[in-house]
Amino acid sequence: MFDLKGRYAVVTGAAAGLGRGIAVALARQGANVAICDLPGIPVDIDALTVEMDVMDEDSVKNGMDKIIKEFGTIDIICCNAGTNTVESLEAISTENWDKHFDLNVRGAMLPLKKAIPLMKKQNYGRIIFTSSTASLVGRPNQPAYCATKGALNAMARGLALDYAEYGITVNCIAPTFVLTELAKSRLEDPKYKEFVLSMIPMRRLATIEDVGNAAAFLASEEAGMTTGHVLTVDGGWTVQ
Repeated sequence: MFDLKGRYAVVTGAAAGLGRGIAVALARQGANVAICDLPGIPVDIDALTVEMDVMDEDSVKNGMDKIIKEFGTIDIICCNAGTNTVESLEAISTENWDKHFDLNVRGAMLPLKKAIPLMKKQNYGRIIFTSSTASLVGRPNQPAYCATKGALNAMARGLALDYAEYGITVNCIAPTFVLTELAKSRLEDPKYKEFVLSMIPMRRLATIEDVGNAAAFLASEEAGMTTGHVLTVDGGWTVQ
């Protein structure tokens, strides 16, 4: 099941957190994985490591060219790099709002500009966005994050239609809260953690491994008829 031997995968924002978990899960299933992250970010995975700032078009082009030269093609791309700030609409600056869209949305689009032509040529591809349950239900004081993750869901549906004829699937993973460095400070607050757990029928946070396993499924042959879908990994949050 979910055998990815011989497949070539790219994961952005992969040095830590969910991205690292996704990269590890794909590699465990046999994929050759390129780990992409900002210059200077340490990587502790034995894989092709590529410096890439997904907000910088030249950096993305150079990084993707390096991957294509090394791998020859790209079968799977997981657009995971992202950011989140807990700020109300009244409090957030225009600059920070724009950064959310530049990183979370534009930063997912730019690598695809290089990957999709290869996928079309080989009539095969798996595109996976890291979305969030915040794209499906509201979260307090996170309007920029909610907006950008909702944009990823919409982009996935549009791309799924555009590239279905080429054997390319496009899907999103929408996790609930995961104890990553990005969420750690909020989840260490007992009141906030209890609020989060009260919204999850399974009464636990998602793990990085839960998200990685979902990515391995969507990257696999077994998911060949799944496209334009938002796969929730949320313990039941969004079914209430």
